Amino acid sequence: MKKLIVARDHHDDSHLPSHLHPVIKQIYASRQVNHADELNNSAATLHDFKLFKDIDKATALLQHALRAQSKVLIVGDFDADGATSTATLMQGLAMFGFAHLDYLVPDRFSLGYGLSPALAEQIVTMAPDLVITVDNGISCIAGIAIVKAAGIKVLVTDHHLQGEQLPNADAIVNPNRHDCEFPSKSIAGVGVAFYLLIALRSALRDVGHFAQQPPPNLADLLDIVALGTVADVVALDANNRTLVHQGLARIRSGKTRPGITALIEVANRNAARLSASDFGFSLAPRLNAAGRLDDMSLGIACLLATDINQARRIAAELDSLNHERREIEQGMQLEAQAVLDKLAFSDEQTPDAICLYQEDWHQGVIGILAGRLKEKYHRPTVIFAGGDNGEIKGSCRSIEGLHMRDLLERLNTLHPHLISKFGGHAMAAGLSINEQHFSEFKREFEQAVSGQLSEEHKRCIILTDGELADDCFSMEFANVLKQAGPWGQQFPEPVFEHTFELVQQRIVGEKHLKLVLKHRSGRLVDAIAFGIDVREWPDTEARLVKLAYQLDINEFRGKFSLQLIVRELQKVA
Repeated sequence: MKKLIVARDHHDDSHLPSHLHPVIKQIYASRQVNHADELNNSAATLHDFKLFKDIDKATALLQHALRAQSKVLIVGDFDADGATSTATLMQGLAMFGFAHLDYLVPDRFSLGYGLSPALAEQIVTMAPDLVITVDNGISCIAGIAIVKAAGIKVLVTDHHLQGEQLPNADAIVNPNRHDCEFPSKSIAGVGVAFYLLIALRSALRDVGHFAQQPPPNLADLLDIVALGTVADVVALDANNRTLVHQGLARIRSGKTRPGITALIEVANRNAARLSASDFGFSLAPRLNAAGRLDDMSLGIACLLATDINQARRIAAELDSLNHERREIEQGMQLEAQAVLDKLAFSDEQTPDAICLYQEDWHQGVIGILAGRLKEKYHRPTVIFAGGDNGEIKGSCRSIEGLHMRDLLERLNTLHPHLISKFGGHAMAAGLSINEQHFSEFKREFEQAVSGQLSEEHKRCIILTDGELADDCFSMEFANVLKQAGPWGQQFPEPVFEHTFELVQQRIVGEKHLKLVLKHRSGRLVDAIAFGIDVREWPDTEARLVKLAYQLDINEFRGKFSLQLIVRELQKVA
């Protein structure tokens, strides 16, 4: 789908510090940074844990469990947020002296998401005294009821949206429960787990627990918290930016755990120059690959490894799984594209929603495929793969203007027989349906989307920060941009636009386009467009090309050079 390159409106930036570079000030203003305090990424600016509903109940449960040295079972999830949340509590609670800690992650293929009834039966046989959910639990009504009926205490930590009913847990710490006043509604599951530990440290300090010993330094966990926050693609509001900034600062200064060091190495990244986008595009996919194709326990083991050699062995396994995941995904993408090609819709005739099902598609990769198709066609997308007992599993990705979980809830209310279970966020959700209902679901889903999306929502627009002044088109300014982050979801990395003279082009790695471009200043610069559709490019007739691009620094064999990362490439007539 052809994208419109549109510069953002100019915003009033007079409220921001005068010492900032004028381009940086305008970039911040256009991202609704309205006060200098929002640029302060010190740990002291983090929201108060006391704003969480049930945080006192939660810390009381943990204090009792610590005094009694109870058996504590952490129930995680099979994505990177779930893995980092589990590792955060495993290591964090151990710092306080919890001696009987274990964790359990459901197998995504046999048990599905969260504390399901099947997983609950397994938990009951393990007989813990306290179960703590991380990155799940808010919708696990039936599973938690089974655990509670067995006399086991349950503490839910989650960040997913609350449904009509809350589970019968002893405490529920979730900023997205309706009665919670914690301001950062976009905090990730790992952030909630981290806040639980902060609250526990405060409660223990109040009762004199640290009279004979120093309190644990929870900042040691911020590298994991930062990774999980970026990996879960939550909005980087000021609070999340602080968590990510603090974690990145620790990693860049060498204060990180062996597991993250090993992931950085296997991804060929430079720890001293690591950015939030490295978390998202290099480390998180390797961590996620374990949960997608195998068992997320492997990813958690990497994060918990205390020895660098052990961590490197696990990271190498994760890297191998990630290569396998890419191959599976590429095959599925070709198959999906073949289906879409048969429909042969043009930019003007793109349907309002995409809904595809193939029985032999891999359940662990359908979310990535949904995301890829959503990016390509700028339409809400749901992809289904075969499951068990006639049930198929779907993964949904949405665009601005359509809240995916709310749409599924409406469908569930209007057609109660259609969806077996669902959950998620505004931009991403998961669901299960009976295979025989697929055609009906597809029809109702497409109609529901059509009823909500305006023509404006359907336009695929790349918002840019305008054209860069010639003196900013440099490595020095690229470094200034990197320091101005962390950038991420809903706090996007700056994108600029410019029309360049095309000097040279070639396809590399079968699907990436390398370019040499001439800037109006006469400067030659390298650019790369990742994952380009080679059927649409190269255009050998093109002399001028309009780019939406990010200013980047390429490191190769110890040498640094300016490089543009192409977000959109268009021939100029």
